[in-house]
Amino acid sequence: MIEKILLANSGTGQTEEMLKALMDIPLFQRAQVTILHVVPPQITSEGMTEKWEEGGKILANALQTLKLDPSHTNSMLRSGDPKDIVCRVAEEMDADLIIMGSRGLKRIQSILENSVSQYVFQLASRPMLLVKDDIYVKKINRVMVALDKSPSSKECLNTAIALIRDVKNGQLILVHTNPDLKLKPGEIAANPNEDPVLQPAINEAKKLGINYKCVAPEGKPGERICQVAEELGVDLLVLGSPDRRPTIAKGLPDLDRLLGQSLSDYVRVYANCPVLLVRSPG
Repeated sequence: MIEKILLANSGTGQTEEMLKALMDIPLFQRAQVTILHVVPPQITSEGMTEKWEEGGKILANALQTLKLDPSHTNSMLRSGDPKDIVCRVAEEMDADLIIMGSRGLKRIQSILENSVSQYVFQLASRPMLLVKDDIYVKKINRVMVALDKSPSSKECLNTAIALIRDVKNGQLILVHTNPDLKLKPGEIAANPNEDPVLQPAINEAKKLGINYKCVAPEGKPGERICQVAEELGVDLLVLGSPDRRPTIAKGLPDLDRLLGQSLSDYVRVYANCPVLLVRSPG
């Protein structure tokens, strides 16, 4: 259940359009929305005053553009390091979802350029919806969920079903990639509807009367997930992402993950649609 949404609004990007698209979905229509703008520290008091006033205008414009129910909307202007403030506010309000813009920087770039979204992605324990600045946000009709045998897979499926079940003419796309499968020339791939990993999701979709499609491509999971999402015109991609750091180490960015070949790192950079990263329960 999505009851509290934190929209981190920098004044640029597509996050407002993303929230508008979500508000057409019954799951989100009763949620309390907090729109946050963070003013970074400035060298002079004059500079701080100027940025503070600019932040107030950004929030006012967001409220006017979004046209949300005032009784379900808060705006918040904070000063400090945006990376820390977003994580802190998410904890304070017990957010069920964080929506953030992303420049889609690759891993090493995100370290060198001090990416806010990458930092929050690494350290926040809550679901995140990352919206790249250069994509076109569409009305949500096709939701794709990437499934495997991981603990977060069931949570991903539950989230995707909750999103799509009340969307008129909506479609749930179930995908499971098999990196070990190598088809020989002329060999026909197995029927994805018979994929044992997808079977529980198929049964759930049938039980709820949800229109679904199954895809089980071979190849590298990150690359194939992004390719399938583009080929099928997916509007939202739901992907599992484990809590990135143990509590004792959450004061530091997860450099080993940043420099590794994490599936969620790859997809957040290369997917051509918004990506909802679901954390493992507990």
